[in-house]
Amino acid sequence: MSATLGDVVAALEQLYPPVLAEPWDAVGLVAGDPGAKVERVLFAVDPVEVVAEEALTGGHQLLVTHHPLWLGGTTSVAAADPKGRVAHALVSGGCGLLVAHTNADRAHPGGVSDVLASLFDLRDPTPLEASPEPVDKLVFFVPVADAERVTSAVTAAGGGSIGAYDSCTWSTTGTGTFRPLERASPAVGSVGQLASVEEARVETVVPRAARAAVVRALLEAHPYETPAYDVLELVPLPSPRGLGRVGDLPAAMPLGDLVARAAEVLPATAWGVRAAGDPAAMIGRLAVMGGSGGDAMGLAAAAGAQAFLTSDLKHHIASERPEGLALVDAAHWATEQPWVAAAAAALTRVMDVATFASTTCTDPWTTASRSPHR
Repeated sequence: MSATLGDVVAALEQLYPPVLAEPWDAVGLVAGDPGAKVERVLFAVDPVEVVAEEALTGGHQLLVTHHPLWLGGTTSVAAADPKGRVAHALVSGGCGLLVAHTNADRAHPGGVSDVLASLFDLRDPTPLEASPEPVDKLVFFVPVADAERVTSAVTAAGGGSIGAYDSCTWSTTGTGTFRPLERASPAVGSVGQLASVEEARVETVVPRAARAAVVRALLEAHPYETPAYDVLELVPLPSPRGLGRVGDLPAAMPLGDLVARAAEVLPATAWGVRAAGDPAAMIGRLAVMGGSGGDAMGLAAAAGAQAFLTSDLKHHIASERPEGLALVDAAHWATEQPWVAAAAAALTRVMDVATFASTTCTDPWTTASRSPHR
């Protein structure tokens, strides 16, 4: 059975929950019919014209990009400017567009900085700025004979996910009582008669992003016309999700060698990789953040990093870096491009669609020349 765009969007939102996005961000489905069939999905960093052309000529029905097409509002998708031409081409060509931006930055596993950290084999990487996990507790009551079936429906919809475990529930049994009134159509008991039923009380933790889907699954699977259940919002829990990552290198190395390693593992750009700091300084603990991470420099220092790799660092930020922290500055596109292939592979693992990772370099800087003097 062919997947629909709505199916693919749901899968991507499980991988990169929109709830993780910054309030100012513009993530999610930008264009496309949720009912349209999707067989080929192309992933890329930038929704620019050359990438839109790649998606259309490759016969893809969905383009997933990291960067948004629009961050502010718009009143037109006319093909009168670069953004309008992208939107017009995709819509005319029957290709949808979905954005996973800061939600993909914060996601775990497989977020942008997760992938960046893996290029340097960081040990036990943790977020520079953790995102608390918004969770609920679902408590429901169901006849004992139906408990296993209903519980399975709830966990299949996303309930009971705790860390690296799923299907986590707790239950006990007791007696439930109720009296069906005249307008009722009871599955158990008779109208006007007090009924007593042996029921299971089942508790499970539910990621808040999955709340609607889990409650819907409960109501659809439950034998009762009006099931009894509670949804309780819990205090947010510590989470491996968040911005950036920091961890220990397998072995300490001089800053100069770290810069050379970064140039080897990151996609090639005219910008290359540069650093602020003593090239001979030994680096054992490294912080990374895909995209523009200058604002997180203090977090990197507080986490004990001796070097912080990110992009778009400004002159004054580099000049005023914390003592003992070297800065490694790579091209913005290069720090996020490694996520593209990882995201394509992640979707393939959860859905039967063909995925492709664009290798088109959309870094806007195309030429550089090293100064002849030092």
